[in-house]
Amino acid sequence: MRAQLFLGIFLALMAVHAQAQSPNTFAFNGTVNSIDGSNLSVTSEEGGAPEILRLGTHWVVLKNMPASLADIKANDFIASAAVRKADGKLHSTELRIFPDAMRGLGEGQRPMNDTQNQTMTNATVSGAAIVNGSNVIKVKFQGGESELILDPGVPVTAILPADPSLVKAGAKVRVQGAKTAEGAVVSRITLR
Repeated sequence: MRAQLFLGIFLALMAVHAQAQSPNTFAFNGTVNSIDGSNLSVTSEEGGAPEILRLGTHWVVLKNMPASLADIKANDFIASAAVRKADGKLHSTELRIFPDAMRGLGEGQRPMNDTQNQTMTNATVSGAAIVNGSNVIKVKFQGGESELILDPGVPVTAILPADPSLVKAGAKVRVQGAKTAEGAVVSRITLR
């Protein structure tokens, strides 16, 4: 059963990664109104009428759990938004520890499309050291390697698989998926 859950998560996340290249993707935060075998009704935090979304074939449910710098280990696959500071180094603004089922998702280092001029790094941790009170995380990704500085207080989150039964009326969620000719299709629901 656990192997099937991770296989399902892996397949869905690969689909999400492929969709991330498409302008037809969507992601928003909201509150679940209802869920049945094939549809999800969610009201966006932005307000407006509830949206009825179709559940994809391999939709997954994840939850974000608070973690700490001490939870980051060699060989973990992580994602970190970072900004280059005056010292010329990338300083993490947040870091997420992915489950093994998400290893390789979005691997690499690239600029983010935001006003803070951040960089996103999805990579495998190859080492860490404390330097002047900050953690310096060394990471490797296909085609390169980098260092990320995690100053004290940087939020660290572990992403874990969650039971789909937790998606019910009243649950606060982040919904992600793609817009298709048949309507919006959900591939990932993250409990918040």
